[in-house]
Amino acid sequence: MVACVAAAIGVLFIPLPRALDLSTRIVTVMPIARESTTVFDYVTTPAHWPAWHPSSLSVTGATDHSLGMGEQTTEEFRVAGRRGEVVWTVVERKRPEKWTIDGTIEGRPAGTVSYALTPDTHSKDGTEFERTFTYRSPTLWFALLNAVLLRAKIQAESDEAVDRLKDILEKP
Repeated sequence: MVACVAAAIGVLFIPLPRALDLSTRIVTVMPIARESTTVFDYVTTPAHWPAWHPSSLSVTGATDHSLGMGEQTTEEFRVAGRRGEVVWTVVERKRPEKWTIDGTIEGRPAGTVSYALTPDTHSKDGTEFERTFTYRSPTLWFALLNAVLLRAKIQAESDEAVDRLKDILEKP
């Protein structure tokens, strides 16, 4: 009986095949009363991340400019109570419309963050800013924990981040 319970628990921690797509997308959209080039340059400069994203504790490496294709930065984070370090690599850059980074933690895929910026139809010089964070559940245990607890916490952190971003960028 104990062996059966141990085996059942062990199954929860077996890595899931990549073909089984248990990905989560966290999307936050916010109008920002600033031109898209200003918003783009600010959000794609890692030195600014700790000022507006509550999960970003610090950044090192390339941090003092809007990162281009292939550039990397390392971020110390606390997401849903979990601390760690992620290396972000720019995989897409189309200024000022789109910017995407892929993250790795200890060499393993950790997620993708994309920013999409479009003209705000309600504001002459405004931008609709969309932040999307996509991450995969590596195990069944993570998928269950994500469904019950993590996803909601990560969505709340993302919403707070974009609210802060709006406040910072709209200050005179």
